[in-house]
Amino acid sequence: MSKTLSIAQLGDRVLRQQARPIENIESVQPLIDDLIGTAAVSNGVGIAAPQVGESYRLLIVASRPTIRYLNAPKMEPTAMINPQIIAHGDEIVKDWEGCLSIPGIRGWVPRYRAIEVEYTSRDDRVQRLELTDFVARIFQHEYDHLEGLVFLDRLESTRDIITEQEYQKQIVDTR
Repeated sequence: MSKTLSIAQLGDRVLRQQARPIENIESVQPLIDDLIGTAAVSNGVGIAAPQVGESYRLLIVASRPTIRYLNAPKMEPTAMINPQIIAHGDEIVKDWEGCLSIPGIRGWVPRYRAIEVEYTSRDDRVQRLELTDFVARIFQHEYDHLEGLVFLDRLESTRDIITEQEYQKQIVDTR
């Protein structure tokens, strides 16, 4: 049974450290379950181990419609151990992002529209996937956490920041 973990907030040192590789996949199985559960309870579409204070190269991509992302595509939560971006397209698109570690704020963040990733699955198999659009955005956002970055580091201007309240009023209510 998974437990809901406390989410590190901006300013916590763990969010600015490069996460360390996982050598023993069996040892992180409980953490994987806890991350999936924590993302679900928090209405997150992804989460990375550093966000719960664990400096490991582990992230979860769990796209689904939530109160935070109404139009997100539905997929099974996927644990990605020691992930890498191995290729990306040339097209960069901007869209609004929020973060469980930076509550109340959204940013207009540029990301690659299409990426190819490689990771080890929780059953210790190397996987290679092409991700596009929103799911590619989730991966890149969570991957940044493994590198000690947050979405604010990717903004082109501080004018690309909006509060969650204004985002709901200006963006969500007009879609």
